[in-house]
Amino acid sequence: MISPLRGVEGKANKAVPPVGVSKACSSCVRTADVKEACSQCDRFVCQSCSRLCSCCNTVTCSLCSVIDYGDVGEQVLCNGCSIFQV
Repeated sequence: MISPLRGVEGKANKAVPPVGVSKACSSCVRTADVKEACSQCDRFVCQSCSRLCSCCNTVTCSLCSVIDYGDVGEQVLCNGCSIFQV
C-alpha cells in the first residue's frame, strides 16, 4: 500500500547532499557553491542560471519556468504562475 504522505515527505526534506559532496547546478551542471534550490522541483540552481518569477518572486530553474514575451515586455513566470496567464 502506498503511503498518502509520500509526496509530502519529499517536499519537506529538501535535497541536501551530505557534507563534502559537491553540488552541481541542474541547468549548467557546473559545480558551484549553490545555496538555492528551485521552488518547483527542488533541484540546485546557481545564481547565473536561476530565474525569479515576476509574479510570486520565487526562484526557479530554466526547466520550471517560461518567459512570457507579452505586450508589457519579457516576464519570467514559474510553472505555477504561468497557468494563470492567458
